[in-house]
Amino acid sequence: MLKRALRWIVCSIPVVGIALAVSAGWGKEVVKDPTDKPAEKGPLQFKVKDIDGKEQDLADYKGKVVLIVNVASKCGNTPQYKGLEAIYEKYKEKGLVVIGFPANNFGKQEPGTDEQIKEFCSSTYNVAFPMMSKISVKGNDKAPLYKHLTEKETAGDFAGEVEWNFGKFLVDRNGAVIARFNPGTNPEDAVVVGAIEKALAAQAAK
Repeated sequence: MLKRALRWIVCSIPVVGIALAVSAGWGKEVVKDPTDKPAEKGPLQFKVKDIDGKEQDLADYKGKVVLIVNVASKCGNTPQYKGLEAIYEKYKEKGLVVIGFPANNFGKQEPGTDEQIKEFCSSTYNVAFPMMSKISVKGNDKAPLYKHLTEKETAGDFAGEVEWNFGKFLVDRNGAVIARFNPGTNPEDAVVVGAIEKALAAQAAK
């Protein structure tokens, strides 16, 4: 309970939230090299709804480098939208896709409808990267994608519940998860950018 309370405090204070994230006990970060063969059953096997309610087959992003992020509009980490959009704009022509999954699991900090979330992201942060319909990333109603990303049987070294808003999973061109970054790690942090650039430089297996 104490750890959860600390995380709530961290994410509820916009100015100091990110700076205090480490001391609040976020999980470890894991970064691996890009893979050299297609993932048999990676996270891009799933179909989801986009923020307009249309079906989106994540397999459409095979061959791209994909950063999957659970997002929220009323969190101390919400300004990370700016960094997410910045890296998307910088690297999209090289093959990067950022995908936002709104979730209300932590501190009820994503209470809006898909329409409200879309308007907020557009008007406040000029978000142009793909946004999906609101889902659950933790608990009994966890979405299949996030079960795959977080459970030991499918996630391996990357397993573990999402700790808070703006957790990040990096998928390489072969559809395998190769990195997991903490909610408090800024998208423009050197460790994130370095992993993205390394993944972009690698070729997809034929």
